[in-house]
Amino acid sequence: MTTSRIATALSLIGAAFILYIGLSYLISPQAIAPGFGLPAWPDGEATAFMNLKGVRDTVFGVLVLALLAAKQRYALGIATLVIALVPVGDMLTVLSWHGSTAAAFGIHGLTAALVFLAGGMLIREHQLAERATPRPIGVPA
Repeated sequence: MTTSRIATALSLIGAAFILYIGLSYLISPQAIAPGFGLPAWPDGEATAFMNLKGVRDTVFGVLVLALLAAKQRYALGIATLVIALVPVGDMLTVLSWHGSTAAAFGIHGLTAALVFLAGGMLIREHQLAERATPRPIGVPA
């Protein structure tokens, strides 16, 4: 399997996963929130904060799909590297609030690593394509 196909597969799987998580936080936050790894969740009016997470995650999933559909793979690589910071922040938040270490590393840390891998593969794909493109004489590489 080529780098391009692996990067595409990781991007599609990641988009589907984060869309599922985002929509779940919008539709039934009380059902999905305990799996995040924090020791407690807001209740009452404060549960609106879970909708913010739902919107954030849904938008990231749509962004990945939009860049793939527009065939903007290099831009997707850059965006994916930036998006990888979100699960890093989630992991650090869970750890700093004395949440589940297993969830912090197993869910958020692993997610960050896979998203970073996909972004790196997309950037690498672009670099390899640039090297393979012949340049006219006198044009710097």
